[in-house]
Order: sequence, then C-alpha cells, then structure tokens
Amino acid sequence: MPPDRGIEMSSVGIKEDSVTQGSLWSAPRPSYDDEPESAFRRWLDSFKRDPHRRVLPKYPVPGSVDDDNRMGGGRGGSSLGIDELESIRSSRDHSNQNYDPHYFDLHAANISTANTMLARELRGRHLQMIAIGGSIGTGLFVASGKSLNLGGPASLLIAYGFIGVMLYCTIQALGELAVTFPVAGSFSAYSTRFLDPAWGFAMGWNYALQWLVVLPLEIIAASITVGYWNSNMHRALLVTIFLITIVVINLFGVKGYGEAEFMFAIVKITAVIGFILLGIVINIGGFPNDGYIGGRYWTNPGAFHNGFKGLCSVFVSAAFAFTGTELVGLAAAEAVNPRKSLPTAIKQVFWRITLFYVVALTLIGLLVPYNHPELLGAKSMADASASPFVIAIESAGIDVLPGVMNSVILVAVLSVGNSAVFGSSRTLAALADQRQAPKILGYVDRRGRPLVAILVAMLVGLLGYLADLKEQSDVLNWLLAVSGLSSIFTWGSICLCHIRFRKAWAAKGRTLNQLAFRSQAGLAGSWIGLIFNFIVLVAQFWTAAWPIPKMLPPDTAASSVVNNLASHGGGEGREDMGMGMGINSIDGPPVIYPPDPTPRETVIGFFLQYLCVPIVAAFYLGHKFWFRTKVVKIEDMDIDTGRRDFNLPILLAQEYDEKANWPLWKRGYKFFC
Repeated sequence: MPPDRGIEMSSVGIKEDSVTQGSLWSAPRPSYDDEPESAFRRWLDSFKRDPHRRVLPKYPVPGSVDDDNRMGGGRGGSSLGIDELESIRSSRDHSNQNYDPHYFDLHAANISTANTMLARELRGRHLQMIAIGGSIGTGLFVASGKSLNLGGPASLLIAYGFIGVMLYCTIQALGELAVTFPVAGSFSAYSTRFLDPAWGFAMGWNYALQWLVVLPLEIIAASITVGYWNSNMHRALLVTIFLITIVVINLFGVKGYGEAEFMFAIVKITAVIGFILLGIVINIGGFPNDGYIGGRYWTNPGAFHNGFKGLCSVFVSAAFAFTGTELVGLAAAEAVNPRKSLPTAIKQVFWRITLFYVVALTLIGLLVPYNHPELLGAKSMADASASPFVIAIESAGIDVLPGVMNSVILVAVLSVGNSAVFGSSRTLAALADQRQAPKILGYVDRRGRPLVAILVAMLVGLLGYLADLKEQSDVLNWLLAVSGLSSIFTWGSICLCHIRFRKAWAAKGRTLNQLAFRSQAGLAGSWIGLIFNFIVLVAQFWTAAWPIPKMLPPDTAASSVVNNLASHGGGEGREDMGMGMGINSIDGPPVIYPPDPTPRETVIGFFLQYLCVPIVAAFYLGHKFWFRTKVVKIEDMDIDTGRRDFNLPILLAQEYDEKANWPLWKRGYKFFC
C-alpha cells in the first residue's frame, strides 16, 4: 500500500486508481447492472438505499478500544462490510469489559462523515450563487426595517458592518476547513473533531433546529407577502403550494437544489442592484415627490435612535440577515471539485457584504426615516408591507415597482425556505452518520438524497398552517426565537475550530503551504470573529434583559392614548403616566409608547431573545453527561480523515506554474475573486 494513502484510505479501502494524478476522489452517481428498463421502475428504485454502501459498526469493535485511546485514536470505527458487521454484532457479549454504551467513537464518526454517500454534483456556479445569494431573504428585505426603527440609519450601518467583518473572517476560516475536509455535516462535524463531541452534538442539533423552524417561518412569510396583492386568499392554500414546491425542488437531489438556488440568486441579485441604482436616482431628486433628499433623514429625525442600546439591538437582526452564508461550507461535501470551486465562492462573500448589504442599507437609511409609520406598523419580521425597500419605492410615488419588489421578496422567501430544507436535512443526516441522531435519519438513497431527513423537514414545515391563526405574530416570534442566536453559536464554533485545527496542523509538522486554500484573514481573523461573536452574545443579553420600550404605530396609538388618558387622568410625559401611555415629542414627530411591560411580559421578552442559549446548553450537557466526552487534545486530533486530494503537492505545483504566467491584473482579480 502506498505510504501517502494515509489514515482514511487504509481504513475505508478505496480503489488505488482513485488517487492517481488529477483524481479528486469524487463519488459520481453509481450505476447498477440490475436497473430495470422502465423509467417508472428506475424512478421508484432511485429511492432505495445504495446496496454497495459501506456501513460502520454501531459500537466499537471489541478489543479495539483501550483506556488510553478513548477519544478516537483507535480503529474501532473502521469501515466494515454488512456480513462482517453482523458477525461481530451477533458474537458481541454486552457483558464484555470492552463494551461501553457510554463510549463515543470519534474515529468512527470522522470516517463516516468522510465516507458519505451524498451525491457530489454541485459545480462552481452553484457554489458561487449559494455564497452570494444564499442568505438574501427576509433578513435583508424586511427585517432591516425593524433594525432601522430600533437604531436609526447610523446604527444600521455600524451593526451590519460589524457583523459583516465578523462574517468575512468566519467564512474565510470555514473555507480553509471545508476545502481541506469536504465532509458531511461540515461545521458540526468540525466541532466534533476539533473541539468536543458533546459540543459537536450541540452545534449539529442547534443548526438543524435553526433551519427546521426557519422553513415554516419562511412559508408563513410567503403567504403574508401574497397578501400584498390579495388579502382575502386563504393562507392554508398558499402554505400548501409553497411547501410542496420547496419539497419537490429538494427531491430532485442536490443538483435540483443548486439549480433552483442559482435562479433564485440571479433574481435577488438583479433586484438589489436595480434598487441601488433606483435609490441613487430617488435620493438625488430624480422623482418629483420629495425632490433632493440627500442626508435629510440623518438630521431629522436623526442618525441614531435609542442610543447605544439601539445599536446593540440591531446586532442580532443583522446576524439573522446574514444567516445562510455558511451553507456554502455545508455544500462542499456535495461539490464536484471543492478545491477549485469553493475558494472562489468564499472570496465573493466580501463583495456580497459590501455591495448587497452596506451599499443597499446606506441607501435605505437615506430614503426612509427610522420613525416612518409603516416601520412601526410591522406585524412581524415576515410582514413585507414593512419592508424599507417597498416603503422607499412607494414614497417616491412609483406605482408599479412596489409590486415588483414584493415579487422579489416572495422569491427570496422561497429561496430561504429551499435552503432550510437543504441545511436541515444534510445536518440531520450527518448527525445520524456520527451516531448523534436516530440512525434512520442517515438514510441516503441511490441518488444521494437524505430522504428521511427531507421528510422530517417537510413535517416540521406543516407548522406553516398556523398562518391562519389570529396569534400568528406570536407563532412567528417564537419560531424566530429558536433560530435567532443559532448562527452566532455556529459562526463562533467555526472560528474556534479553525484556531485549533491550525494548532494541530503545526503540531504534526505540517506547513501552511500544504493547505489547498488558506484563510485570507488567517488566525488573527478567526480570533476577531470569535471575539465579535462573543460581543454579540453579551449585547443581546443586555438588550433582552433590559429591552428598549416599544413604540406604537400612529393609527393604533391614537385610540389607545385617548382611552388611556381617560382612565389615568392625563399626563404629559412617559414618567408622569405611570403604567399608562407615554408621549414624547422631542426631536421630531410624536413618539407614542405602550404601557410598561409586566414582569411576565419582561420574562417572555427575554426568552424570545435568548431562547437559543438554554437549548444549546441542554444539548451540550445532555451529551456530556451520557457519553462523558472530553475536549479533544491537540495531539489526538485527526487531520487526515476526509481529505479528498491526496496528490495535493503535484496539483499545487501545477497551479503555481500556471499562476506564474498570469498578468498582474489577473493575479489581483483572483486574489479577491
């Protein structure tokens, strides 16, 4: 056996010719000699499990684990055939001293995620559009209005810029890990491998739950968006249409998901670029309604709102808007050639942050005042009528474009719903492969689709039928609470995994030149990303425990103030009103506050903002208590299993010779793109 085959190759026994020069150890869709001639029968058989799939033992092979090797250095997780596995299981005596039901086989988990049977069909253009447009949805088009209302235009830019820097560093770190280890589960698998299996378990379920609840959230948002044209339509019918559409797309396999995201992203990107051009024209007075606007709204009502707390309140909304960028790392396991296509997609995140968020939100802050009545009247974060993009166009007196913008929002919502099924199903399947979820969730058919995990996502999507409830906004808020801080934990874990991976890489005598892709932000960027994520968690705790008083929209507040004044005998300011309404007319139009929240409402509000923290803690402590895992030591880390390019030095030498002939402009372009 050649010495360069490494740990993984000697374990899984792949073919010798799969590591010849130029090979990527990619796994094309298998063909079978016994396939029926009928197209319908072939379609039915495609849902069956691949009969040639390698399997892993449920528990470590007896005699393979000793006390000094409990954290995964043993070979108990080696890939076995079905007959051999059944023989071992039938002969295993559970009274054997080597059998431990509380043992977690880390090496087996690493082998399993590297040996996934997911289809590798995503190409460079798919990954680029997933990276650029994957997270452009309600977070940008709708929730940015709430952020503008809470913090003002200056806070909006500062917070989104802060999160943008954090995310740039995070995605660079993820790119290095994903190119080196394009394994199933991506960042949750990295947490298991480089941090602690208990933390990997918590991060995997945290990420899966995030996308599982986002699916019904986005479906409800889509049904609300359609109400812009016809408010009398039954939302249950719309929910059915949207849910079936999303599930059917994902049943076409990863290529269907990639093609759908490619088209969705083109629509969203075109819309954002079009809005930027239109916004510039509106701002300089290209439409007669308001004339030249310039920085008028930065002066009146002002650049900031609610002070420093207003700025901190925008952080989580900004993080929600960027959610989904990390999907490009999750998709690496299903890419045809991640070493070539993933770096380009990762580098383009910088331009997405700059163009689609910073520039677009700068124009939003110039065109829409933070105290605009439509912003105050938002029923939920999914209410497209409160989109600052729509408000800006309507304020300019353009009749047709608001409907067009709502159509774009509808496409964006469906795109995020599509990503929700992809993200949750792949994460659940990877958790099952690592024995961190029920085994049935790891069922992958002949076309590389995790069918059972997709079915689970569809079942959770049925929560979208709650759209017809009167308490719809409460449902949306609690769904959002589950996913609100999830991305912060995911991104922080990615940065920490990268830091520890670099330490293990250096400890084993490897150099950075041996990496197919290096983070442009380096280790310093990962530390910046980790610290920034921690700052966001602290800021969110502060604003959740001591929230900013809410404001009422004028139409709601008018009748409420009259009734409240009658019952409380008047009062000029919030302080004089006690538990009644407050009116503050300083610096702009009147700002009307509802009664002070009761202690019960304060507690509910806190958990709406911070619910993700106890969920993550429960997952982590539960796994820790049962399996008694420990933090993986640097010297015990597996930095070989899952690497797809075993002839990397040859490939890098070829690329170096090719780059030497590039002109200067092309070198600069390739560095950034």
